[in-house]
Amino acid sequence: MSGKRLALVFIGMLALASCRGGDGAAPQQDAGGTKVDFGVTKEACPQATDKAKGCIYLGTISDLTEGPFKTLAVPITDAQKAFWKRVNDRGGIGGYEIDVTTYVKDNKYNPQIHNQVYQEIKGKILALTQTLGSPTTAAILPDLESTQMVSVPASWTSLWGHEEVVLESGTNYCVESMNTVDYAVEKLGVKSVMAVHLAGDYGDDAAAGARIAAEKRGLTFDNVTTQSGQDNQGGAIDAVVTKKPDLVVLTTGPTDAAVIIGQAAARGYKGKFIGTSPTWNPGLLKSPAAPAIKALYMQSAPWKAWATESVGHTAMRAALPGVTPNDGYTAGWVWAYPLKAALDKAAANKDLTRAGVLAAVRQLTSVDYEGMLPSGAGNFSASAQDALFRQSLIYRPDDAAPTGVTLVEDFFTGSTAKDFKFEKPCYQ
Repeated sequence: MSGKRLALVFIGMLALASCRGGDGAAPQQDAGGTKVDFGVTKEACPQATDKAKGCIYLGTISDLTEGPFKTLAVPITDAQKAFWKRVNDRGGIGGYEIDVTTYVKDNKYNPQIHNQVYQEIKGKILALTQTLGSPTTAAILPDLESTQMVSVPASWTSLWGHEEVVLESGTNYCVESMNTVDYAVEKLGVKSVMAVHLAGDYGDDAAAGARIAAEKRGLTFDNVTTQSGQDNQGGAIDAVVTKKPDLVVLTTGPTDAAVIIGQAAARGYKGKFIGTSPTWNPGLLKSPAAPAIKALYMQSAPWKAWATESVGHTAMRAALPGVTPNDGYTAGWVWAYPLKAALDKAAANKDLTRAGVLAAVRQLTSVDYEGMLPSGAGNFSASAQDALFRQSLIYRPDDAAPTGVTLVEDFFTGSTAKDFKFEKPCYQ
């Protein structure tokens, strides 16, 4: 039995014991005969487009002020506000509009703070449209399961493939890094790999994928853990300069990445860095490390960048006029599609309770990402092995590109990921 099926049984038992809502709220019926419990009101949303419609409240917990991912998190959050405004402008869902502005909280990328602010809002929302970070979301995962709170991660750890309440999009860090190593072997001829990464689900997951691919391809592999902060990268830089791997798979925040790449290059390192998607921010091309980044760095990515021509990308740009392009916007927009699909399905099922949304998730065999991910993405009804999306892309820095990167390799699945048996989270 897969992890998701085990979770299904566990959650089902909890549901019987807890009045379906998980927090003790019995479902009610709205005027149209749809069951509702948490975060759904007959009163209009505070900023309603149509005052005659009720309101579905969704929560956001992100890194908005001082954590290492704030340059990504603020655009992610703004994009999701724009995404749901578009949904409301098109008539909402099941007689309701969606509010994603009332319950927005800052986690400062701290698991304890993340849990604290989650507890503050959990009784007032139907679901989470964003829970940013792997270790931070892990801090609330038991509660998400026990309360049947469907949530959208702003992260790509392979853990999410085994968690039924989490609606992941795109490939995970583990598979992304497998594909990175396969690409580097076949296109760059690398013979040695080093993973330099933050501790926890984010960095450890990417490092695990790099290790799996390196072992399969017969490469030497080194693993180096670092911690966030510009002044904490000395050990990682020393390891890169001393060992001189052909490829460094980098999994940090953007500022840390710039320090590591810039200083390693200054000390004579001439290999290649390929960073997982959160290592990148277009501001790096204006940093002192820019020459080294242009010479040595590439970015792996779970989907295509801001300027791509697709229905979804075009809608996103139209919904965010005047912003400085940033692929935080792209990520926030893409991540919102599965929850919209689940809410649409739950509304059609006339069950907008938390249990009803979770039941709708189990019925999703695919999600329409409006071309931002290939068809076949967003299968939440299958086993973790069968549902795993295995394609990623490679970008390179480019001053002329709107978000500072240009596509090098379109969606592809490397030989390691193609054969990978996804039986548990990679880092475990």
